[in-house]
Amino acid sequence: MTEFLRLKQICLVAPSIEPAASDIGAVMGLDVCYRDPAVGAYGLENVLYPVDATLLEVVAPTREGTAAGRFLNKITGPGGQHGGYMVIFTCHDVERRREHAKAIGVRVAHVLDKPTFYGIQLHPADCRAAFVDFNRTKDSDGVFGPYTVAGPNWQDFIRRDTTQALVGIEVESPDPDNLADHWAKIIEVPVARTAGGEPALTFVNCTIRFVKGPAEVLGGLVFKVRDIAKVCDAAAARGYKVDGHSFHMCGVNFRLVA
Repeated sequence: MTEFLRLKQICLVAPSIEPAASDIGAVMGLDVCYRDPAVGAYGLENVLYPVDATLLEVVAPTREGTAAGRFLNKITGPGGQHGGYMVIFTCHDVERRREHAKAIGVRVAHVLDKPTFYGIQLHPADCRAAFVDFNRTKDSDGVFGPYTVAGPNWQDFIRRDTTQALVGIEVESPDPDNLADHWAKIIEVPVARTAGGEPALTFVNCTIRFVKGPAEVLGGLVFKVRDIAKVCDAAAARGYKVDGHSFHMCGVNFRLVA
């Protein structure tokens, strides 16, 4: 089996699926590839957008007492909602990573075991900041191959006329170095340094930067776009406050690079 590890999906959480879903699609120039009926069993509804080979998901609770609802309450304060839900990797060795997590004291919160798909969700209290997940789809290269949870033909919905790729993640913490070391231990990659000296984890398709913040949250996503000004104008037209090349939407900072 070919060895691989890459960011495959980011999951954000919203109080309701609208207007978050429509706003992300309109501002970022993304099309919905799938709405997964299976998440209804967890009291959720969702939408998924392909961003090149990576998936961006938004989930929203449809009833009281859901894990997503509790997470939403945790990240919502006087200033509004701030924090993303899940960082999801695809890899060849999910079972081994499950045992590794147990060995270092990180609980497995949930296992998804389907005929074509196997995934684990690690407990956010143990990961800190967000869920960290690992999954594998049968007979997939983890890039543009099959990805069970994104629907049967997710690749057909890829657009590159506005947003070209999701290239970075920002995770906030009062102690970025400590959290970077912790995630490095969970994911089994070394801590590097950005040009600005920030701790970072580097993957084939993205970089996770750990930055100073008042709480441990997944605080930002970095997107490569074709025209920064056009995307910023679209965000402003939808009522979002634009600050330089970024704006806050669906609980996280959307940062734009060319």
